[in-house]
Amino acid sequence: MVEHDAGHMPLIISCVIFVITFALILTERIHRTVIGLFGAVVMVSAGMIFDFYHPASALHAIDFNTIGLLLGMMIIVAILEQTGFFQYLAILAAKKTKGDPWKLVIVMGTVTTLVSLILDNVTTVVLIAPVTIIIARLLKISAVPILMSEALLSDTGGVATLVGDPPNIMIGSAAGFTFNDFIFHITPIVIAAWFVTLVVLKFVFKKELAIPPKNIDKLMKMNEKDALTDIKTCKIILGVLCLVTGLFFVHHTFHMPPSMVALIGAALALLLVSPKKDPQPILEKVEWSVLLFFAALFIIVGGLEHAGVIDILANKMAGLASGNIVVAAISIMWISAIASAAVDNIPFTMAMIPVIAHLETQGIPTNILWWSLALGVGFGGNGTPIGSTANVVVVAKSEQTDDPITFMRWFKSGSAAMIATCFVAMAAIAFFPHWLEGPYR
Repeated sequence: MVEHDAGHMPLIISCVIFVITFALILTERIHRTVIGLFGAVVMVSAGMIFDFYHPASALHAIDFNTIGLLLGMMIIVAILEQTGFFQYLAILAAKKTKGDPWKLVIVMGTVTTLVSLILDNVTTVVLIAPVTIIIARLLKISAVPILMSEALLSDTGGVATLVGDPPNIMIGSAAGFTFNDFIFHITPIVIAAWFVTLVVLKFVFKKELAIPPKNIDKLMKMNEKDALTDIKTCKIILGVLCLVTGLFFVHHTFHMPPSMVALIGAALALLLVSPKKDPQPILEKVEWSVLLFFAALFIIVGGLEHAGVIDILANKMAGLASGNIVVAAISIMWISAIASAAVDNIPFTMAMIPVIAHLETQGIPTNILWWSLALGVGFGGNGTPIGSTANVVVVAKSEQTDDPITFMRWFKSGSAAMIATCFVAMAAIAFFPHWLEGPYR
């Protein structure tokens, strides 16, 4: 009996550490990076004591392809951010609408989405939201519909590409999906969901969008070029981004991981922009706490895997998957969406990846399950203000206005968008399973 209990100790201990760490991340009383790092240390320490997890295994559990891809893109964004390019883009886009509130929703949401396909949507929202508030204040209209469109549409659109959303980066690395795989399999679904989100915004904010704008002449007199503080650097980085984007389309041909593409772009950007100067000011803008959080989560989930928890979960899911793969895919999509509305989608994705990866070792076709996970965690994040970091940023920025976004106000529009887009995803999974199961080559 004692031996039986001892054999189950790694399972119990690792689950307790994971649940407590996850719960503390949810409370937000302790910074997620701090508690993540602490949880990782505790997991490895417990693994050494009970002989199921060791430092070498923990190091191996970290997916450096994900870390490298995030680091490379962060460096490129940090340099571009200093040039004023995002603010330039926002002012130029706003002028094209001539102050029409509905056109502002469409255009600003589209701009944020397009930028978010390649760059981090959090950074995009951080830089475009303040300009949005200034424009809305100038026109004496509510900034809420425009801010919501920037968050909801960029969150939805970001699901379309390998680098558009952090969970996609993790899923792509774990499943071995290329940039083109995402374009072929998931982008058409995301485009449909994006337009559905736009329809939801039109309906939910009907009252706010009916307010006629004022001071249109002042908006048209704004000079977008004044926002550009370093045109030379801006042109260089945009050139580097074009190169990086091009390499993303062909990286699999050269057997080059996506992380290498991003790091090539980062190294080239630093070489062209700061060849003699210390790059420390640029590197200080890299979100090192985010990278450390990712590494810590990889270590914690690695502990669950080595303790045998993932095997048990995968075996239970295997029964559902072998019975009907489409039902399993739809179930994963909805569970992922609901979970991602309640918690940050990154820890949930991290926990699900080894489960699906284990199913593949049992001969179960998992491509459709990977896409279901990506769609679920991507669309689900729109459900609440805490579903994604971009949402949190938008809510915080709205507090600078006379019409802040409350939790219930977000929930009214965000949950409607989430449910509508999830039904689009469910329809795609149900009616086109073979398209999602097959590889793109």
